[in-house]
Amino acid sequence: MRIVPAANAPYAYGADISWLTEQERDSVIFRDLNGNADECMHLLQGIGMNSVRLRVWVNHETGWCNLPDLLVKARRADSLGLRLMIDFHYSDFFADPHRQDVPAQWLTWQPADGVTPTYRDTIAHIADCVREHTLTVLQALKAEGITPEWVQVGNETRFGTLWPYGRTTDNDYRDFRDGEGWRDYALFTAVGYDACHEVFPDVIVINHIDNAYMDNVWFYQRLKQEGGKWDMIGLSHYPMMGEWSGGIPWQEMNERARRNIIALHEAFGCPVMLSEIGTMEFDPATSRQVIADVREKLDTIPCFSGIFYWEPQVFAGWRPQEYIPLGWGAYNMGAFTTESGQPNAALITLFRH
Repeated sequence: MRIVPAANAPYAYGADISWLTEQERDSVIFRDLNGNADECMHLLQGIGMNSVRLRVWVNHETGWCNLPDLLVKARRADSLGLRLMIDFHYSDFFADPHRQDVPAQWLTWQPADGVTPTYRDTIAHIADCVREHTLTVLQALKAEGITPEWVQVGNETRFGTLWPYGRTTDNDYRDFRDGEGWRDYALFTAVGYDACHEVFPDVIVINHIDNAYMDNVWFYQRLKQEGGKWDMIGLSHYPMMGEWSGGIPWQEMNERARRNIIALHEAFGCPVMLSEIGTMEFDPATSRQVIADVREKLDTIPCFSGIFYWEPQVFAGWRPQEYIPLGWGAYNMGAFTTESGQPNAALITLFRH
């Protein structure tokens, strides 16, 4: 694990806008603060965004967020001079605390000698797939002259990754398993970490988990003990969800996040950022207060490196193609106004310099 001097790095005012190209296909129109139609990255840059986060799936059936789509968005971000984070999900679909599915093509293999693979053979094969996928994506960016500043090796991996092989728990925050799941989770993250630095030696590799408001020191102690590697810790933080999921007011969620970010830095000496944040679009006034409070609490922490809003450009009930057959509703934590398709007060507050 390298020590990255967070205090010397510019603050990241960022957004994950991975749905952007699909929205453009659907003729979604984005408007700047003057009401003029504009390309979304450009108008967000105009209100202070300096960084973009883009997820990459291995082989999603729609094609969105696969490597070719990633390159379209990465080229655009690079042409605007925006800093770039690549978010590897190591899956054909979303990876998060509820799912960490192995890409389908990674499971269709047979050892060269034709012998039925053992469990450890499968682990070694998946680790090789992690390495090759990481190298393929990053080398494609390098061939375009694009250098990401950060790379996430996995997305919200509190319960491990590439289930069931790198699964640390049966999805219970209190019942984490011992044994092979932890070791293989650490192995997969270490293989991804090494592949990132093989292509881009100076890239900052992030290990990302959910729930910034929780005590996460023990988690990273265990990951380090098992051989996991990272340069920066990334956390998700959805403070307004606390009132719905656990009865915790957003003010307390923000304060707990502040304390836990400091504790992580003190324990591991690495910078910390919020790789994801979101608020409720149906309550824009409170959302602005939430974001202002987050900025006030976190901006003065020397180890804190920045914030990425997750998919702020979603508004007016738009939903991606993959949600429709699943029966999922639209994402309700965007940060554009439903009426005019402009950045709302919460997003403007987030990006203020």
